[in-house]
Amino acid sequence: MDIWNSEDEVQIHTYFKPPSCSRTIQVSDFVRYHYNGTFLDGTLFDSSHNRMKTYDTYVGIGWLIPGMDKGLLGMCVGEKRIITIPPFLAYGEDGDGKDIPGQASLVFDVALLDLHNPKDSISIENKVIPANCERRSQIGDFLRYHYNGTLLDGTFFDSSYSRNRTFDTYIGQGYVIPGMDEGLLGVCIGEKRRIVVPPHLGYGEEGRGNIPGSAVLVFDIHVIDFHNPSDSISITSHYKPPDCSVLSKKGDYLKYHYNASLLDGTLLDSTWNLGKTYNIVLGSGQVVLGMDMGLREMCVGEKRTVVIPPHLGYGEAGVDGEVPGSAVLVFDIELLELVAGLPEGYMFIWNSEVSPNLFEEIDKDGNGEVLLEEFSEYIHAQVATGKGKLAPGFDAEMIVKNMFTNQDRNGDGKVVAEEFKLKDQETKHDEL
Repeated sequence: MDIWNSEDEVQIHTYFKPPSCSRTIQVSDFVRYHYNGTFLDGTLFDSSHNRMKTYDTYVGIGWLIPGMDKGLLGMCVGEKRIITIPPFLAYGEDGDGKDIPGQASLVFDVALLDLHNPKDSISIENKVIPANCERRSQIGDFLRYHYNGTLLDGTFFDSSYSRNRTFDTYIGQGYVIPGMDEGLLGVCIGEKRRIVVPPHLGYGEEGRGNIPGSAVLVFDIHVIDFHNPSDSISITSHYKPPDCSVLSKKGDYLKYHYNASLLDGTLLDSTWNLGKTYNIVLGSGQVVLGMDMGLREMCVGEKRTVVIPPHLGYGEAGVDGEVPGSAVLVFDIELLELVAGLPEGYMFIWNSEVSPNLFEEIDKDGNGEVLLEEFSEYIHAQVATGKGKLAPGFDAEMIVKNMFTNQDRNGDGKVVAEEFKLKDQETKHDEL
Protein backbone atom coordinates (compact mmCIF):
# COMPACT_ATOMS: atom_id res chain seq x y z
CA MET A 1 0.00 0.00 0.00
CA ASP A 2 2.77 2.46 0.91
CA ILE A 3 6.50 2.67 1.48
CA TRP A 4 8.70 5.53 2.62
CA ASN A 5 12.01 6.25 4.32
CA SER A 6 12.86 8.80 6.95
CA GLU A 7 15.42 10.29 4.59
CA ASP A 8 12.85 10.84 1.85
CA GLU A 9 12.17 14.37 0.59
CA VAL A 10 9.33 15.91 -1.35
CA GLN A 11 9.40 14.65 -4.94
CA ILE A 12 8.34 16.97 -7.74
CA HIS A 13 7.53 15.92 -11.29
CA THR A 14 6.48 18.71 -13.69
CA TYR A 15 4.60 17.27 -16.65
CA PHE A 16 3.44 20.53 -18.21
CA LYS A 17 5.01 23.99 -18.17
CA PRO A 18 3.71 26.94 -20.23
CA PRO A 19 6.09 28.47 -22.80
CA SER A 20 6.03 31.81 -20.98
CA CYS A 21 6.76 31.88 -17.26
CA SER A 22 7.32 35.44 -16.08
CA ARG A 23 6.82 34.67 -12.40
CA THR A 24 6.99 31.69 -10.03
CA ILE A 25 5.60 31.02 -6.55
CA GLN A 26 7.68 32.48 -3.72
CA VAL A 27 7.28 32.32 0.05
CA SER A 28 4.28 34.45 1.25
CA ASP A 29 2.57 34.39 -2.17
CA PHE A 30 -1.16 33.70 -2.30
CA VAL A 31 -2.13 30.99 -4.79
CA ARG A 32 -5.23 29.45 -6.31
CA TYR A 33 -4.88 25.90 -7.60
CA HIS A 34 -6.80 22.75 -8.39
CA TYR A 35 -5.64 19.35 -7.23
CA ASN A 36 -6.40 15.67 -7.06
CA GLY A 37 -5.09 14.00 -3.89
CA THR A 38 -4.34 10.24 -3.91
CA PHE A 39 -2.36 7.68 -1.93
CA LEU A 40 0.61 5.86 -3.43
CA ASP A 41 -1.68 3.06 -4.61
CA GLY A 42 -3.81 5.57 -6.57
CA THR A 43 -6.77 5.70 -4.17
CA LEU A 44 -8.41 9.15 -4.37
CA PHE A 45 -8.98 10.84 -1.02
CA ASP A 46 -9.81 14.41 -2.09
CA SER A 47 -10.25 16.65 -5.15
CA SER A 48 -10.89 20.36 -5.59
CA HIS A 49 -12.24 19.53 -9.06
CA ASN A 50 -15.09 17.59 -7.48
CA ARG A 51 -15.99 20.63 -5.39
CA MET A 52 -15.66 22.87 -8.47
CA LYS A 53 -13.71 25.35 -6.37
CA THR A 54 -10.01 26.11 -6.28
CA TYR A 55 -7.95 25.72 -3.14
CA ASP A 56 -6.79 29.20 -2.13
CA THR A 57 -3.96 29.72 0.34
CA TYR A 58 -0.73 31.43 1.25
CA VAL A 59 2.46 29.46 0.58
CA GLY A 60 5.45 29.01 2.88
CA ILE A 61 3.97 30.51 6.04
CA GLY A 62 2.49 27.37 7.64
CA TRP A 63 -1.03 27.40 6.21
CA LEU A 64 -0.33 24.09 4.41
CA ILE A 65 1.30 20.82 5.36
CA PRO A 66 5.09 21.24 5.10
CA GLY A 67 5.38 19.11 1.98
CA MET A 68 2.88 21.23 0.03
CA ASP A 69 4.52 24.43 1.26
CA LYS A 70 7.72 23.17 -0.32
CA GLY A 71 6.23 21.43 -3.34
CA LEU A 72 4.40 24.51 -4.63
CA LEU A 73 7.44 26.79 -4.61
CA GLY A 74 8.72 27.69 -8.06
CA MET A 75 5.51 26.88 -9.95
CA CYS A 76 4.31 29.04 -12.88
CA VAL A 77 0.72 29.93 -13.59
CA GLY A 78 -0.54 27.21 -15.92
CA GLU A 79 2.05 24.69 -14.77
CA LYS A 80 0.98 21.17 -13.81
CA ARG A 81 3.07 19.02 -11.49
CA ILE A 82 2.85 15.93 -9.31
CA ILE A 83 4.02 16.45 -5.72
CA THR A 84 4.74 13.29 -3.69
CA ILE A 85 4.98 13.89 0.06
CA PRO A 86 6.23 11.44 2.74
CA PRO A 87 4.01 11.23 5.83
CA PHE A 88 6.39 13.09 8.17
CA LEU A 89 5.97 16.13 5.85
CA ALA A 90 2.22 15.53 5.61
CA TYR A 91 -0.20 14.35 8.34
CA GLY A 92 2.29 12.10 10.19
CA GLU A 93 1.40 9.17 12.44
CA ASP A 94 -2.15 10.30 13.22
CA GLY A 95 -3.40 11.20 9.74
CA ASP A 96 -6.03 13.92 9.41
CA GLY A 97 -8.63 12.10 11.50
CA LYS A 98 -10.95 11.69 8.50
CA ASP A 99 -9.90 10.40 5.08
CA ILE A 100 -6.11 10.19 5.45
CA PRO A 101 -4.73 7.36 7.65
CA GLY A 102 -1.59 7.66 9.75
CA GLN A 103 1.81 7.16 8.09
CA ALA A 104 0.34 7.71 4.60
CA SER A 105 2.38 9.12 1.75
CA LEU A 106 0.37 11.60 -0.33
CA VAL A 107 0.39 12.36 -4.04
CA PHE A 108 -1.02 15.68 -5.25
CA ASP A 109 -1.64 16.36 -8.95
CA VAL A 110 -1.63 20.19 -8.97
CA ALA A 111 -2.61 22.75 -11.63
CA LEU A 112 -1.77 26.35 -10.70
CA LEU A 113 -4.40 28.91 -11.82
CA ASP A 114 -3.01 32.13 -10.42
CA LEU A 115 -0.73 33.70 -7.87
CA HIS A 116 -0.04 37.06 -6.36
CA ASN A 117 1.57 38.67 -3.35
CA PRO A 118 -0.27 41.00 -0.97
CA LYS A 119 2.45 43.56 -1.66
CA ASP A 120 1.81 43.49 -5.42
CA SER A 121 0.66 46.59 -7.24
CA ILE A 122 -0.81 46.53 -10.70
CA SER A 123 1.41 45.73 -13.66
CA ILE A 124 1.10 47.18 -17.13
CA GLU A 125 2.26 45.11 -20.09
CA ASN A 126 2.19 44.99 -23.89
CA LYS A 127 1.88 48.71 -24.47
CA VAL A 128 0.96 49.83 -27.99
CA ILE A 129 1.18 53.62 -28.04
CA PRO A 130 0.12 55.57 -31.15
CA ALA A 131 2.80 57.72 -32.76
CA ASN A 132 0.76 60.86 -32.14
CA CYS A 133 -0.02 61.13 -28.42
CA GLU A 134 -0.79 64.76 -27.64
CA ARG A 135 -2.50 64.14 -24.33
CA ARG A 136 -2.52 61.51 -21.58
CA SER A 137 -5.39 60.72 -19.22
CA GLN A 138 -5.44 62.25 -15.75
CA ILE A 139 -7.53 61.96 -12.59
CA GLY A 140 -11.04 63.27 -13.29
CA ASP A 141 -11.01 62.46 -17.00
CA PHE A 142 -13.89 60.52 -18.55
CA LEU A 143 -12.76 57.52 -20.63
CA ARG A 144 -14.42 55.36 -23.25
CA TYR A 145 -12.58 52.08 -23.78
CA HIS A 146 -13.03 48.50 -24.89
CA TYR A 147 -11.69 45.58 -22.89
CA ASN A 148 -11.43 41.82 -22.63
CA GLY A 149 -11.30 40.54 -19.05
CA THR A 150 -9.66 37.20 -18.21
CA LEU A 151 -8.16 35.39 -15.26
CA LEU A 152 -4.44 34.64 -15.16
CA ASP A 153 -4.99 31.19 -16.64
CA GLY A 154 -6.81 32.74 -19.61
CA THR A 155 -10.35 32.01 -18.41
CA PHE A 156 -12.65 34.64 -19.94
CA PHE A 157 -15.05 36.49 -17.64
CA ASP A 158 -16.20 39.64 -19.47
CA SER A 159 -15.82 41.73 -22.62
CA SER A 160 -17.15 45.08 -23.77
CA TYR A 161 -16.69 43.87 -27.36
CA SER A 162 -19.31 41.17 -26.84
CA ARG A 163 -21.79 43.90 -25.84
CA ASN A 164 -20.72 46.04 -28.82
CA ARG A 165 -20.44 49.01 -26.49
CA THR A 166 -17.51 50.74 -24.83
CA PHE A 167 -17.14 50.89 -21.06
CA ASP A 168 -17.46 54.56 -20.09
CA THR A 169 -16.27 55.90 -16.74
CA TYR A 170 -14.48 58.61 -14.82
CA ILE A 171 -11.03 57.59 -13.61
CA GLY A 172 -9.28 58.23 -10.34
CA GLN A 173 -12.55 58.83 -8.51
CA GLY A 174 -13.60 55.35 -7.36
CA TYR A 175 -16.06 54.52 -10.13
CA VAL A 176 -14.08 51.40 -11.05
CA ILE A 177 -11.97 48.92 -9.03
CA PRO A 178 -8.80 50.53 -7.61
CA GLY A 179 -6.51 48.62 -9.95
CA MET A 180 -8.30 49.93 -13.03
CA ASP A 181 -8.48 53.43 -11.59
CA GLU A 182 -4.69 53.34 -11.46
CA GLY A 183 -4.11 51.39 -14.67
CA LEU A 184 -6.12 53.79 -16.83
CA LEU A 185 -4.07 56.83 -15.82
CA GLY A 186 -1.55 58.09 -18.35
CA VAL A 187 -3.08 56.43 -21.41
CA CYS A 188 -3.24 57.97 -24.89
CA ILE A 189 -6.22 57.90 -27.22
CA GLY A 190 -5.81 54.78 -29.34
CA GLU A 191 -3.44 53.12 -26.87
CA LYS A 192 -3.64 49.41 -26.13
CA ARG A 193 -2.32 47.98 -22.88
CA ARG A 194 -2.66 44.99 -20.61
CA ILE A 195 -3.44 45.78 -16.97
CA VAL A 196 -2.87 42.96 -14.45
CA VAL A 197 -4.77 43.61 -11.21
CA PRO A 198 -4.10 41.69 -7.98
CA PRO A 199 -7.24 40.78 -6.00
CA HIS A 200 -6.69 43.34 -3.22
CA LEU A 201 -6.97 45.99 -5.96
CA GLY A 202 -9.75 44.07 -7.74
CA TYR A 203 -12.70 42.20 -6.26
CA GLY A 204 -10.92 40.89 -3.16
CA GLU A 205 -11.56 37.61 -1.37
CA GLU A 206 -15.25 37.53 -2.21
CA GLY A 207 -15.03 38.00 -5.98
CA ARG A 208 -18.08 39.04 -7.97
CA GLY A 209 -20.37 37.18 -10.36
CA ASN A 210 -18.25 34.78 -12.38
CA ILE A 211 -15.02 36.22 -10.94
CA PRO A 212 -13.74 33.91 -8.16
CA GLY A 213 -12.57 35.24 -4.84
CA SER A 214 -8.87 36.20 -4.60
CA ALA A 215 -8.51 36.14 -8.38
CA VAL A 216 -5.89 38.08 -10.29
CA LEU A 217 -7.56 39.89 -13.19
CA VAL A 218 -6.12 40.62 -16.63
CA PHE A 219 -7.65 43.44 -18.69
CA ASP A 220 -6.62 43.96 -22.31
CA ILE A 221 -7.87 47.46 -23.06
CA HIS A 222 -8.13 49.74 -26.09
CA VAL A 223 -8.70 53.44 -25.32
CA ILE A 224 -11.24 54.92 -27.76
CA ASP A 225 -11.35 58.46 -26.40
CA PHE A 226 -11.33 60.56 -23.26
CA HIS A 227 -12.10 64.08 -22.19
CA ASN A 228 -12.39 66.18 -19.07
CA PRO A 229 -15.67 67.87 -18.02
CA SER A 230 -13.78 71.17 -17.94
CA ASP A 231 -12.72 70.83 -21.61
CA SER A 232 -13.89 73.37 -24.14
CA ILE A 233 -13.77 72.90 -27.90
CA SER A 234 -10.45 72.77 -29.73
CA ILE A 235 -10.03 74.61 -33.06
CA THR A 236 -7.18 74.01 -35.50
CA SER A 237 -7.21 76.14 -38.66
CA HIS A 238 -5.57 74.40 -41.63
CA TYR A 239 -6.14 77.02 -44.33
CA LYS A 240 -7.22 80.66 -44.57
CA PRO A 241 -7.64 82.54 -47.86
CA PRO A 242 -5.57 85.71 -48.44
CA ASP A 243 -8.63 87.86 -47.77
CA CYS A 244 -10.05 86.67 -44.46
CA SER A 245 -11.49 89.91 -43.14
CA VAL A 246 -15.20 89.06 -43.00
CA LEU A 247 -15.69 86.68 -40.09
CA SER A 248 -18.79 84.74 -39.14
CA LYS A 249 -20.84 85.93 -36.17
CA LYS A 250 -24.13 85.24 -34.48
CA GLY A 251 -27.06 85.62 -36.87
CA ASP A 252 -25.06 84.95 -40.04
CA TYR A 253 -26.32 82.36 -42.50
CA LEU A 254 -23.61 79.80 -43.25
CA LYS A 255 -23.19 77.07 -45.85
CA TYR A 256 -20.41 74.60 -45.16
CA HIS A 257 -19.14 71.08 -45.78
CA TYR A 258 -17.97 68.76 -43.03
CA ASN A 259 -16.70 65.29 -42.21
CA ALA A 260 -17.73 64.12 -38.72
CA SER A 261 -15.77 61.36 -37.00
CA LEU A 262 -14.86 59.96 -33.60
CA LEU A 263 -11.41 60.41 -32.11
CA ASP A 264 -10.40 56.93 -33.25
CA GLY A 265 -11.13 57.93 -36.85
CA THR A 266 -14.54 56.23 -37.20
CA LEU A 267 -16.51 58.25 -39.79
CA LEU A 268 -19.99 59.23 -38.61
CA ASP A 269 -21.27 61.53 -41.34
CA SER A 270 -20.12 63.59 -44.32
CA THR A 271 -21.83 66.29 -46.35
CA TRP A 272 -19.30 65.69 -49.13
CA ASN A 273 -20.61 62.14 -49.44
CA LEU A 274 -24.17 63.47 -49.56
CA GLY A 275 -23.24 66.03 -52.20
CA LYS A 276 -24.84 69.01 -50.48
CA THR A 277 -23.83 71.63 -47.91
CA TYR A 278 -25.13 71.95 -44.37
CA ASN A 279 -26.86 75.31 -43.90
CA ILE A 280 -27.53 77.03 -40.57
CA VAL A 281 -28.09 80.38 -38.92
CA LEU A 282 -25.26 80.79 -36.44
CA GLY A 283 -26.40 81.18 -32.83
CA SER A 284 -29.94 79.98 -33.49
CA GLY A 285 -29.62 76.55 -31.84
CA GLN A 286 -29.68 74.62 -35.12
CA VAL A 287 -26.49 72.69 -34.25
CA VAL A 288 -24.91 71.43 -31.02
CA LEU A 289 -23.33 74.13 -28.89
CA GLY A 290 -19.76 73.04 -29.62
CA MET A 291 -20.35 73.25 -33.36
CA ASP A 292 -21.95 76.68 -32.98
CA MET A 293 -18.82 77.82 -31.10
CA GLY A 294 -16.50 76.19 -33.63
CA LEU A 295 -18.06 77.99 -36.62
CA ARG A 296 -17.60 81.48 -35.19
CA GLU A 297 -15.00 83.96 -36.47
CA MET A 298 -14.50 81.88 -39.62
CA CYS A 299 -14.11 83.33 -43.12
CA VAL A 300 -15.35 81.96 -46.42
CA GLY A 301 -12.83 79.46 -47.81
CA GLU A 302 -11.31 78.68 -44.42
CA LYS A 303 -10.74 75.04 -43.44
CA ARG A 304 -10.53 74.01 -39.81
CA THR A 305 -10.85 71.02 -37.48
CA VAL A 306 -13.11 71.38 -34.45
CA VAL A 307 -12.89 68.85 -31.61
CA ILE A 308 -16.03 68.86 -29.44
CA PRO A 309 -16.26 67.21 -25.98
CA PRO A 310 -19.56 65.40 -25.33
CA HIS A 311 -20.95 68.00 -22.89
CA LEU A 312 -20.84 70.46 -25.82
CA GLY A 313 -21.94 67.77 -28.31
CA TYR A 314 -24.52 65.01 -27.93
CA GLY A 315 -23.91 64.31 -24.23
CA GLU A 316 -24.21 61.00 -22.42
CA ALA A 317 -27.13 59.83 -24.56
CA GLY A 318 -25.51 60.36 -27.96
CA VAL A 319 -27.73 59.77 -31.01
CA ASP A 320 -29.20 56.29 -31.18
CA GLY A 321 -27.56 54.30 -33.94
CA GLU A 322 -25.36 57.21 -35.04
CA VAL A 323 -23.29 58.82 -32.27
CA PRO A 324 -22.18 56.84 -29.19
CA GLY A 325 -22.96 58.29 -25.78
CA SER A 326 -20.22 60.47 -24.20
CA ALA A 327 -18.27 60.53 -27.48
CA VAL A 328 -15.76 63.23 -28.38
CA LEU A 329 -16.50 64.42 -31.93
CA VAL A 330 -14.13 65.67 -34.63
CA PHE A 331 -15.45 67.90 -37.42
CA ASP A 332 -13.34 68.80 -40.46
CA ILE A 333 -15.06 71.92 -41.86
CA GLU A 334 -14.83 74.09 -44.96
CA LEU A 335 -16.93 77.29 -45.01
CA LEU A 336 -18.30 77.92 -48.51
CA GLU A 337 -20.74 80.83 -48.12
CA LEU A 338 -21.59 83.49 -45.56
CA VAL A 339 -24.64 85.76 -45.70
CA ALA A 340 -24.44 88.50 -43.08
CA GLY A 341 -27.20 88.36 -40.52
CA LEU A 342 -29.20 91.16 -38.96
CA PRO A 343 -28.54 92.89 -35.64
CA GLU A 344 -29.58 90.78 -32.67
CA GLY A 345 -33.33 90.97 -32.04
CA TYR A 346 -34.21 91.95 -35.63
CA MET A 347 -35.77 89.76 -38.30
CA PHE A 348 -36.19 92.63 -40.81
CA ILE A 349 -34.29 95.89 -41.29
CA TRP A 350 -34.51 98.87 -43.63
CA ASN A 351 -31.56 99.56 -45.92
CA SER A 352 -32.76 103.08 -46.68
CA GLU A 353 -34.70 105.86 -45.03
CA VAL A 354 -38.14 104.81 -43.86
CA SER A 355 -40.98 106.64 -45.56
CA PRO A 356 -42.85 109.02 -43.24
CA ASN A 357 -46.05 107.75 -44.85
CA LEU A 358 -45.23 104.07 -44.36
CA PHE A 359 -48.69 102.99 -43.20
CA GLU A 360 -50.37 104.72 -46.12
CA GLU A 361 -47.96 103.07 -48.59
CA ILE A 362 -48.78 99.63 -47.20
CA ASP A 363 -52.54 100.37 -47.17
CA LYS A 364 -52.86 100.44 -50.95
CA ASP A 365 -56.66 100.49 -51.05
CA GLY A 366 -56.73 103.39 -48.58
CA ASN A 367 -59.41 101.87 -46.34
CA GLY A 368 -57.42 102.51 -43.15
CA GLU A 369 -56.83 98.78 -42.58
CA VAL A 370 -53.87 96.58 -43.55
CA LEU A 371 -54.46 92.89 -44.04
CA LEU A 372 -51.75 90.19 -44.01
CA GLU A 373 -51.79 89.93 -47.81
CA GLU A 374 -51.15 93.68 -48.21
CA PHE A 375 -48.46 93.63 -45.53
CA SER A 376 -46.68 90.60 -47.02
CA GLU A 377 -46.77 92.02 -50.56
CA TYR A 378 -45.25 95.31 -49.40
CA ILE A 379 -42.43 93.74 -47.33
CA HIS A 380 -41.42 91.38 -50.15
CA ALA A 381 -41.40 94.31 -52.58
CA GLN A 382 -38.99 96.22 -50.30
CA VAL A 383 -36.70 93.17 -50.10
CA ALA A 384 -36.81 92.68 -53.88
CA THR A 385 -35.73 96.30 -54.53
CA GLY A 386 -33.03 96.20 -51.85
CA LYS A 387 -34.75 98.73 -49.61
CA GLY A 388 -35.28 96.13 -46.87
CA LYS A 389 -33.72 92.87 -45.73
CA LEU A 390 -35.13 89.80 -44.02
CA ALA A 391 -33.02 87.69 -41.65
CA PRO A 392 -31.27 85.06 -43.83
CA GLY A 393 -31.76 81.36 -43.28
CA PHE A 394 -35.32 81.51 -41.96
CA ASP A 395 -38.70 80.99 -43.61
CA ALA A 396 -39.48 84.40 -45.13
CA GLU A 397 -43.25 83.90 -44.99
CA MET A 398 -43.05 82.95 -41.32
CA ILE A 399 -41.01 86.08 -40.54
CA VAL A 400 -43.52 88.32 -42.34
CA LYS A 401 -46.44 86.63 -40.60
CA ASN A 402 -44.80 87.15 -37.21
CA MET A 403 -44.14 90.81 -38.06
CA PHE A 404 -47.79 91.26 -38.97
CA THR A 405 -48.95 89.48 -35.80
CA ASN A 406 -46.79 91.81 -33.70
CA GLN A 407 -48.47 94.83 -35.34
CA ASP A 408 -51.97 93.35 -35.00
CA ARG A 409 -52.06 94.14 -31.31
CA ASN A 410 -55.72 93.33 -30.71
CA GLY A 411 -55.56 90.15 -32.78
CA ASP A 412 -58.47 90.98 -35.09
CA GLY A 413 -56.59 90.04 -38.28
CA LYS A 414 -55.95 93.60 -39.46
CA VAL A 415 -53.68 96.48 -38.54
CA VAL A 416 -54.90 100.06 -38.20
CA ALA A 417 -52.80 103.22 -37.98
CA GLU A 418 -53.16 103.42 -34.19
CA GLU A 419 -51.57 99.95 -33.84
CA PHE A 420 -48.77 100.46 -36.34
CA LYS A 421 -45.32 101.16 -34.86
CA LEU A 422 -41.72 100.69 -35.95
CA LYS A 423 -39.41 98.69 -33.66
CA ASP A 424 -37.64 101.78 -32.31
CA GLN A 425 -41.05 103.24 -31.42
CA GLU A 426 -42.00 100.28 -29.24
CA THR A 427 -42.27 100.85 -25.49
CA LYS A 428 -39.05 99.61 -23.88
CA HIS A 429 -39.39 97.39 -20.83
CA ASP A 430 -35.95 97.74 -19.28
CA GLU A 431 -37.03 95.87 -16.19
CA LEU A 432 -37.50 92.76 -18.36
